[in-house]
Amino acid sequence: MNETATRHVTGEQVVARVKSLPPLPQVWHALDEALRNDTASSERVVRLIASDQGLTATTLKLANSPFYGVSGRVASVRDAVRVVGIQTLWAATVTTTAMARFDAAACPGFDMAGSWRHAFSTAVCAQFLAEPRGIDPCAAYTAGLLHDIGTLALATSFPEAFNETLSWAARHDVPPVDAERELLGIDHAVVGGLVANHWRLAPIVADAVRQHHEVPDGPSVTLADVVHLADSIVHALDVSHAADDLVPPLTISAWARVAPTMAELEQAFAHVEARLRHLDLGGLQ
Repeated sequence: MNETATRHVTGEQVVARVKSLPPLPQVWHALDEALRNDTASSERVVRLIASDQGLTATTLKLANSPFYGVSGRVASVRDAVRVVGIQTLWAATVTTTAMARFDAAACPGFDMAGSWRHAFSTAVCAQFLAEPRGIDPCAAYTAGLLHDIGTLALATSFPEAFNETLSWAARHDVPPVDAERELLGIDHAVVGGLVANHWRLAPIVADAVRQHHEVPDGPSVTLADVVHLADSIVHALDVSHAADDLVPPLTISAWARVAPTMAELEQAFAHVEARLRHLDLGGLQ
C-alpha cells in the first residue's frame, strides 16, 4: 500500500449527505415494531401496508409477479399478503424503501441487483443463525438486509470517489472496505451506521450495521457477530456474481461466539440458495 491516497471525500461531507437523506416513512417503523414485538398478524400487516400508497403498489407488484402464478389477478393487499407471505413482503418493504432514498442513476457502474442479492442473502442467513442463539430474528433480518447500506450511500452520493476505491481494491487485491479506509478515511460500515441512526432504526440494528466488519470482543454472542458471520458466508457463496468478489476477513472470536456446526452451515447454505431463487423470481429488483 505504497500509493499516496488522495481523498476526494471528507467525513464531514459524508455526515452532511447522510443527514440530508429523506427519513423512512412512519408506516415502515410501525411495521418494524410489529414484527419485532411479534404482533404482526396478517390483518395488522394489511392495515399498515394499505395506509401507504407506495407500499401498496410494491406489494401488489410483487404478488402479481410470475413467480406466484397469479399474475394480474391479485387486486387487494389482503390477497397479496396471503399469496406472498409476511417475511417476503418485509424484504420488499425494506428494499424498496431504502432504494427509493438514493439515486441509483448517479453511479451507473454500481451493480444494484448484485448488491441486493447479497443483502437479501445476508438477511436470510443472519436470521437463520440468530434464532437458535437467542438473538431477535427480525432484528437479524433487518440488520442483514441493511448491513451494506453505507455502500449504496457512498456509491450514489460520491460516485467518482467510490469508483476509485473499487479500482484501488482491484489493483491491490483487497476487500473494498480496506480501499475505502485508505482513500476516503471512512468505510461503508461506519457510513451505514450513520444512515441507520439517521433513520432511527433500533440501536441494536444500527450497531450491527456499523460493526459488521469490526466486531467488538465480548463474553457472549451478539447480533453484530451473527451479521459478520452471515456476511462472510454469503460472500463465499458468491451470490452477487461479481467477478472480483472477495470474502472479507473473518474475526475468529466472532466465529467462536456464534460457534456454528458443520451441519448448521450446510443448512444455512441450502436455506440461502433456496430463498435467493425465490427473490430472483419474485420481482423485488
